[in-house]
Amino acid sequence: MLAWKDGQPFSSRFGDVYFSAESGMEEKRHVFLQGNDLAHRFAALRDGDSFCIGETGFGTGLNFLCAWRLFEQSAPPGASLDFFSTERFPIYDDELQAALALWPELAAEAKALLARWKRRVPGWNRWHFADGRIRLTLAMEDVAQALPQLQPASVDAWFLDGFAPARNPEMWSEAVLAAVARASHEGTTLATYTSTGWVRRSLQATGFEVKRVPGYGRKWEMTQGRLAPNLPQSGRIERRVPRTALVIGGGLAGCTTAHALAQRGIQVTLIESAAQLASAASGNPRGILHARFGAGMSALHRFVLAAYGHALALLDEVMPVDDVQRAECGLLQLAATESEAKRIDKLSAQEWPPHLLQAVDAAQASQLTGMEMAHGGLWFPAGGWVVPPEVCAGLVQHQNITVRLDSEVTALERTARGWSASGAGFAVEAEQAVVCAAHQAKQLAQFTAFTLQPVRGQISVLPATEASAQLNAVLCAEGYCAPAQDGMHVAGATSSFDDDGTDIREVDHAENIARLSAHMPTLWQSLGDTQPVSGRAAVRCSVPGATPLVGEVAPGLYCSLAHGTRGLLTAGISAEIIAAQMCGTVPPLPQALLQALSPLHRFRNTGK
Repeated sequence: MLAWKDGQPFSSRFGDVYFSAESGMEEKRHVFLQGNDLAHRFAALRDGDSFCIGETGFGTGLNFLCAWRLFEQSAPPGASLDFFSTERFPIYDDELQAALALWPELAAEAKALLARWKRRVPGWNRWHFADGRIRLTLAMEDVAQALPQLQPASVDAWFLDGFAPARNPEMWSEAVLAAVARASHEGTTLATYTSTGWVRRSLQATGFEVKRVPGYGRKWEMTQGRLAPNLPQSGRIERRVPRTALVIGGGLAGCTTAHALAQRGIQVTLIESAAQLASAASGNPRGILHARFGAGMSALHRFVLAAYGHALALLDEVMPVDDVQRAECGLLQLAATESEAKRIDKLSAQEWPPHLLQAVDAAQASQLTGMEMAHGGLWFPAGGWVVPPEVCAGLVQHQNITVRLDSEVTALERTARGWSASGAGFAVEAEQAVVCAAHQAKQLAQFTAFTLQPVRGQISVLPATEASAQLNAVLCAEGYCAPAQDGMHVAGATSSFDDDGTDIREVDHAENIARLSAHMPTLWQSLGDTQPVSGRAAVRCSVPGATPLVGEVAPGLYCSLAHGTRGLLTAGISAEIIAAQMCGTVPPLPQALLQALSPLHRFRNTGK
């Protein structure tokens, strides 16, 4: 928790200040911006170039905001900035707001950061600023855990900004500084307040050439460094933004991918076989923001957690809450079965930020949802629902995206200039290609080895009654039901593997209603004898293990597939993964999770 001392933010945990009492911003600029010569280095970038800053303690975010401001002042319009930072003990929303209020000249940037801050989740977070030109990747975990998960040779400049080494020695350990060096390349610089001898010697041992230089204010000396040449890790990773890309598939996976690439200046052609976007599984009238994970936090569950935070932030960009196309009404995962109660009890025993999830009993659940609940569960305050087709429409509203409808891709071929997608009467070529066509991707030669399984799902649309209209949050158990909108509830959804039928089935309506009866009895009773007035069936795509396939398949060819029932959450962060891989920039997730998602890791001998 943040404390205050003489009007300045102070860490009681480490007994140290976050920044200088004289002039925190000028101190940050002197130590980190000037210490890494960033004004000149930003100005030397070209359109399409990206620059990466690594930081070892995010704190109040003042370093990030100062770097953001300098980048926009100095860099060419077509360049972009990646800022990677860690923070084991993130401060609360009101604390961050109070700390940044000390710097009114950064009010615009601070407001944008605060809007993202409320979407933070444990683990890695990826947020966009300045129309996607600035990317912040914030690992809310121990620095010794986060830094080894960075790509080698990916960082151009370091802000070593832990609290004083004497007060926080773990931040300056040999393992941490070795990880800093591993993520650096020849020419990578560093700057830090401290001039402590053992820190300088530790940096030298990892390969940095360091020197003491004048510090700021009462701090006589600070340290600058540069990674020495001719070291094993000295080669910088290649960063190249392609000019053009194809995206095959116009659902959530395809639209988020097109959006992520377009933000990086890539000219994208989005190809959809149907007459409109979101015509398949992404076309339901409402989709719920449902993040379900277990206490063990497997790779899939860590991915879902990161995807949930990212999806909320992305929706804030393209579809602000308006209660017509998106409602942030909250979502309750009910402890309605013995297995669910055990899962929820185990999760409740862990420490979670209250803005993310809260364990509630039946009485609290009843108050939150507006309807008597027989069970408690997990309350997600930021959960709710959106209209997926409208999300897709908002994502493709970008000058760099061209949408081509009624165009079924039947062949995908490598060419001298990249990849060509063709079908009846058309062929489109680009440097890179991304396949987001769900189970239909198996029709393309490069994906025949993939175990892509169609999974049919049907929702039921139920007319609200006066009593059921009291429900004001999304309820989830084995099924789900959303609050009434325009006099209608949406409930669902069934799940039938290896079934690609889209006909409406009475047996599936009955299954949806039976789940309401079993797990949400008060809601079911409030509906009376109401019967579904309509429904919608669509086919999702899954793979064994249910972890999506995201990443490179062959040189210049990528995929975002098998999102199953989670596409509303997972498509956006998957698009960020692909954009980062395509452009050689910092990915939004740690290397271990990227490997778990990688189609190359899970399906060998593909990419014909």
